[in-house]
Amino acid sequence: MTVRTAPALPVTDDQRAELTRIAGSSTLPHRKVVRAKALLWAADGVANREIARRSGVDSDAVRRWRNRFTQTGVAGVGVIAKGRGRKPRLAEGTVAEVVRVTQHERPADGATHWTMRSLARRFGIGKDAVARIWSDHYLKPWKVDTFKISNDPRFEEKLVDVVGLYMDPPERAVVFIFYEKTQCQALDRTQPSLPMRPGRAGTMTHDYKRHGTTDLFAALNVATGEVVTHCRKGHTAADVLRFFKIIDRRVPRCLEREPPRVQWRLGSPASGGWAGSL
Repeated sequence: MTVRTAPALPVTDDQRAELTRIAGSSTLPHRKVVRAKALLWAADGVANREIARRSGVDSDAVRRWRNRFTQTGVAGVGVIAKGRGRKPRLAEGTVAEVVRVTQHERPADGATHWTMRSLARRFGIGKDAVARIWSDHYLKPWKVDTFKISNDPRFEEKLVDVVGLYMDPPERAVVFIFYEKTQCQALDRTQPSLPMRPGRAGTMTHDYKRHGTTDLFAALNVATGEVVTHCRKGHTAADVLRFFKIIDRRVPRCLEREPPRVQWRLGSPASGGWAGSL
């Protein structure tokens, strides 16, 4: 009994090189890699039945791969034919509606934003489908970026002033830029805390009391690491000028030359700030 086998698949040197590249890829779709390996075996004269066994498919699938390669070449390897493949499970318009509701509506239960599960219940789809839609459209309803638009009528003027100091500082000028640190308060617990012991964590009361606030001015000498500090009850222009005088007294006189014009700013344009010169 003679077993008939298909002839070796004719491929050019360029096609073989491209099929070899696809077959060895670790990033291309799995179906594309499997079919490229099958076509290389077919080009080497391996029987269709053996190729099917190695690829985990039936012989008819191997024959279809060979026929498509003959018609379309390497460009058709692993490409899903029109009308085949997994059909979309979401009704037409569902994706657009999910995007619209995510952006412009809030849940009826008063929640601040939609979750994957709440939106999935709204449309009767799976939470993973909602996750894919959000990912495809770069939506993150749980994330909120804060902003503040200044109502200072001189905001634009101050903004230009600050940016100008960075972009085009005056000749022989020393520019001081002040940045406000996030608030720190002198807080204490209403009752003494118990220290940590083996088998027991440290304790503290849930409530606290304030011991007041203060304004800490600090300047760093980047050359020596020296820090000059001064505490005041406020941060007005007079307070800043007083701190400048303290810095001036701490600077060795041997470093003085022709007194430069000093321009300074306290705070930020959004918070109003103060500006002046020495």
